[in-house]
Amino acid sequence: MDGHATISPDILARYAGDAAREVEGVRGLVESSLHRHRGVRIGSNDGRVTVELHLGVEWGASIPELGREVQERVAAYLTRMADVEPASVDVVVDEIGPQ
Repeated sequence: MDGHATISPDILARYAGDAAREVEGVRGLVESSLHRHRGVRIGSNDGRVTVELHLGVEWGASIPELGREVQERVAAYLTRMADVEPASVDVVVDEIGPQ
């Protein structure tokens, strides 16, 4: 595995989003009507895939633990399903709640 994507970024984004939503405490992906603000962004760093996820999480969830689990789950899922080992998986918490 060299980490280079051979399938479309849209498919990789869908896989990453599906894997992230499976983590307990994740309420969903946060999308915005702002230009280029999507719940999952797929990019490239020296030709290797990068993933950025914008999440809503449940009130009371341990954000550091949840973030680690999302990173691990997304990386493992992309490796298994797309034969892509991401260079990075960044988690951004955009919403917390409801209480």
